[in-house]
Amino acid sequence: MSEGPRLLPIDAARLTATLLELLAIPSPAGLTDEIVHYTGTRLDALDIPYELTRRGTLRATLRRSLPERRRHSPACAIVAHLDTLGAMVREVKPNGRLAIAPIGTWSSRWAEGGRVTVFTERARYRGSVLPLMASGHVFNEAIDSQPIRWEQLELRVDERIASAADVAKLGIQVGDFVAFDAQPEVLDNGYIVSRFLDDKAGVAALLCALEAVVKSGVPVPMDCHAVFTLTEEVGSGARAVIDADVSEVIGVDIGPIAAGQGAGEEGVTIPLMDSAGPHDYHLTRRLLALCAEHGIPSHRDVFRFYHSDAGAAVSAGADVRTALLCFGTDATHGYERTHLDSLVRLAQLLALYIQSGPTLREDRQRRLESVQEFSHQLDPEQLARTDTPLPDPGELVARGDPPVPPGGSK
Repeated sequence: MSEGPRLLPIDAARLTATLLELLAIPSPAGLTDEIVHYTGTRLDALDIPYELTRRGTLRATLRRSLPERRRHSPACAIVAHLDTLGAMVREVKPNGRLAIAPIGTWSSRWAEGGRVTVFTERARYRGSVLPLMASGHVFNEAIDSQPIRWEQLELRVDERIASAADVAKLGIQVGDFVAFDAQPEVLDNGYIVSRFLDDKAGVAALLCALEAVVKSGVPVPMDCHAVFTLTEEVGSGARAVIDADVSEVIGVDIGPIAAGQGAGEEGVTIPLMDSAGPHDYHLTRRLLALCAEHGIPSHRDVFRFYHSDAGAAVSAGADVRTALLCFGTDATHGYERTHLDSLVRLAQLLALYIQSGPTLREDRQRRLESVQEFSHQLDPEQLARTDTPLPDPGELVARGDPPVPPGGSK
């Protein structure tokens, strides 16, 4: 009999190197083929089979190694996304500057000043994203009062350009992708600062968790699909890639750190609800219990303005339990900061989950014939009424007796 999930060591240097490799490959949503090739190569090295959808979403399968005595055994899915925020050329201006539109939901204040690469169909060009009023020697204090919106920005390409005709000669067109430099910095104290930790840090943690499970040879009680999606930042994500045999979906993503939030840069953040509603009661509590049992610091949270691959799967009609496992991140969708400890702990928890089997035994069946087999969230004592009984008002009025003071007599 299996002794239960075992806490596996995670190579922090390997995780950091994986993250930097992912950050080196630009992958704004819609320009993700190259990051798919990288991820597939990593799965090949682990000898984990996978398949690709037409657009390139990867669905790897870590097969169960324990015998299954029942006819049906559900699978689980762990989902992280390869796509990032970015921009696209919206207009070529008469002076040769480029107007851009955002890919994904993010503030133009984080785009301002960014160094970028414009990818045409045949070449690449470097440039900077600037406000329309960029020179202090020309506009003085007016620079500080200009609006913060995408229409107030333009892209200056670092080539000899003075007109739209010059842009056309370079082959730059409306619809070309604009990828912002990640500019990662890994500090000796463990902090990691970069654009696009969302969700390349989550992808790195998942890849390292898979590697730890494969190399350790620990038992895997049910098939685990590692899914790498391509369109989470634009809203669709895991809407079409969850197999019918999957009973529970874990999303791996950022946990925003701010005043009023519970996320932290150490340990793992487990939100109980986000914009799609509450996550599954049993699955989230089980993950919290795994943290407590194995000494992994955990944070409970509620995300107010947040969508994920897990929520996308449910909105597409998947009948699955969902949960999110997050690495605490400051300044999400900007210059993000997390800590290596959080990523290592996240990878350890993912490896524990892969070893754990279905959350509830009845999930082995896709349909139940009676509520007798269905789960309970509350026990009878929690459901017991504790209302204070009130006297009959009719009797009080009809009797007409004067009230008796406490401790007094008639």
